[in-house]
Amino acid sequence: MTEILSDDFNTIFVRLALAVLAGGLIGFERAFHGRPAGFRTHSLVCAASSLLMLLTVFQWDLLANVPQETIRVDPTRMAQGIMTGIGFLGAGVIMQEKLTIRGLTTAAAIWITASIGIIIGMGMYSAAALATVFTLLILSVFGWVERRLPTQRYAHMSITTPADSGLDRDEIMTAVLAHNIKCAAPSYHMEDMGQTMRYEFTLRSINSGNFEVLAETLKNNGKITEFSLIPSGEQRVRISTTG
Repeated sequence: MTEILSDDFNTIFVRLALAVLAGGLIGFERAFHGRPAGFRTHSLVCAASSLLMLLTVFQWDLLANVPQETIRVDPTRMAQGIMTGIGFLGAGVIMQEKLTIRGLTTAAAIWITASIGIIIGMGMYSAAALATVFTLLILSVFGWVERRLPTQRYAHMSITTPADSGLDRDEIMTAVLAHNIKCAAPSYHMEDMGQTMRYEFTLRSINSGNFEVLAETLKNNGKITEFSLIPSGEQRVRISTTG
């Protein structure tokens, strides 16, 4: 009996230790990039998932005196419960800031970390190792590739000008197009009892640096009293001026 208990303890120790290691590796990558859920969070998520799955592995030992016909063995039900709980944790790291939604990658990392913990708890070490390696590759290498891919960058632009300045929509759009930026969804607002006009546009460009050049052009336009240009994305910069 002592030998069996010792084997059980070794199994539990190895699986929990591997879960902490796998979660720690993924969490270290997230912490290195300054994400809200980092080293400790991912380690705890993976260890907790593994621990709960161990309950299904050793349930026969826990219920040794219970008739076997009254016990239903279905490890997937525990896994479903774990992933449901992880969904709430993942939602907590997703934040929306105006045009920007941040935290989706971290939420996905928490989700797959829980999955790795589940399969470690079931003793599928090879699958867990491969999943950990692939996760680290996706977060690091794929992130590097993603930052260098030519992708469309979006921004929201708002311009305020005196109603009698002579600045109209066509002149603004011409200035925008001159910077290799496409302009769409224009809107107009009369403010201050008809004394000022505010124009709003959605901008799109492959090079986010074009937004900064456009901001310099708008800053030097004497007809504009105030403008705001807010790029969307992970690295969001707000550029505004009052003239």
